[in-house]
Amino acid sequence: MFKTLSAFLAILASGSILAACSTPSTVSTRDGQVDYTADAPVTDTDDGFVTYQKGGRDVKVNKSEIKRIEEVD
Repeated sequence: MFKTLSAFLAILASGSILAACSTPSTVSTRDGQVDYTADAPVTDTDDGFVTYQKGGRDVKVNKSEIKRIEEVD
């Protein structure tokens, strides 16, 4: 019984930590396209691109084409 309870609490704690790490965001481009992401986009300062996932694929957009990135509450 104790092992089952301990395992359940460990799984619950892990799920809570992972849920807290995600930051849903919207990425608006200058041409009016709006993409919703499950996690915050990553800005690469070396090549000037913003990378995020859409439909299970990585999307790279030039930083100059991004109008706004907002966190969704």
